[in-house]
Amino acid sequence: MWRDSWFGKSARRVAAQAVESGLQRLAESSRQGGLPGLDLVLPSGERIHFGKDAEVVLRIRDDGMLATLAHPTISDLAEGFVDGRLDVEGPMLRAVAIAEKLAESGGAPVSARVAAALGRHSQRHDKEAVSYHYNVGNEFYRAWLDERMVYSCAYFRTGNESLDEAQVAKLDHVCRKLRLTPGERLLDIGCGWGGMAMHAARNYGVRAVGITLSENQWKLANERIAQSGLSDRAEVLLLDYRDALSRFGAESFDKVSSIGMFEHVGLRNLPTYFGIVRDLLRERGLFLNHGITSIDIDNRPVGSGISEFIDKYVFPQGELPHLYLVVREMAGQAFEVFDVESLRPHYARTLAHWATRLEAKLPELRDAASDKTLRIWRAYLAGCSHGFAQHWLNIYQVLASKQTRPGPTGLPLTRDWIYER
Repeated sequence: MWRDSWFGKSARRVAAQAVESGLQRLAESSRQGGLPGLDLVLPSGERIHFGKDAEVVLRIRDDGMLATLAHPTISDLAEGFVDGRLDVEGPMLRAVAIAEKLAESGGAPVSARVAAALGRHSQRHDKEAVSYHYNVGNEFYRAWLDERMVYSCAYFRTGNESLDEAQVAKLDHVCRKLRLTPGERLLDIGCGWGGMAMHAARNYGVRAVGITLSENQWKLANERIAQSGLSDRAEVLLLDYRDALSRFGAESFDKVSSIGMFEHVGLRNLPTYFGIVRDLLRERGLFLNHGITSIDIDNRPVGSGISEFIDKYVFPQGELPHLYLVVREMAGQAFEVFDVESLRPHYARTLAHWATRLEAKLPELRDAASDKTLRIWRAYLAGCSHGFAQHWLNIYQVLASKQTRPGPTGLPLTRDWIYER
């Protein structure tokens, strides 16, 4: 046993030394190829410079990470960070960009695998996934979201807006696209903490109903609605969209919004999802679907393992359709699509705001969340910002009208009305 233990340790040391030598060669290649701003500190204490003027330091805490570093993906590095096998010193947003370059230098393949387990999206599984994501607590999200706690892509007219200003601009952008008018009834599917419902009720005079699967969101949203004096015009219900038709009845709403929710519907459930929205809307009612999409025509995840990391650690069971599938399935449920807008640069910027705000609040959040939870979210927000900037993902607002009967659209001939303030 002693000999086996000794030989095992000896073999691991030899393997580690071989990997360290390989990393030295990779560092030399990287310096020549332009990978600035990274220092790698090995478990032995040796420091490898990948370029001049290090902005980011990766400290390897575990010999097992050395083999991973020979051919890493961003997902590998993020998982090592979450597990505490490596530490990051420096800006997380910059660390992710450097990690991508490190992966490219190491010859790591880009992930493009078909999402597993299609059809997993039962009501029970979706409820469990939402609970997993939001059970970290309202105070955690409050620390780095805007004051309205809008947990979706903001809208930047110039790029110089604060996060709060950009989220208000997004809510107005959605309300204008939906042509909301006083007295109309609005349903917001996947309403979060009620930001859209409250904004539409207060500023556009509608009667708004939001639905969510998160008990944390449901409780806080209704508290915020009551505190704002909007209880006669807005409410949030704990309700699955699949139960909405039996709860409200057919054609109960003039307008429907769904912002940052349909990524969790499931590819096979898209006809059901869009069909339920159609049945809830009056004829010629408007529907705005705002959600993340795959850039792969076959709906496969792309981007050095980021999708796999998110599925494992952040939001289980997410599935991203390509834009063509979104439009096709909407058309299949008697929707006429009027406007399609990519918000990809807006989401890269939004996520960068969130990542920066989270980093600034780390000292006060250490009592509210575990170290592992904080590591997961630091990697997630910075990694997603980079992913949208690189076009590994996209996000679209698709505006459509229920058209089950022939005739005029009832809309203006141009889209100028979307941009009128």
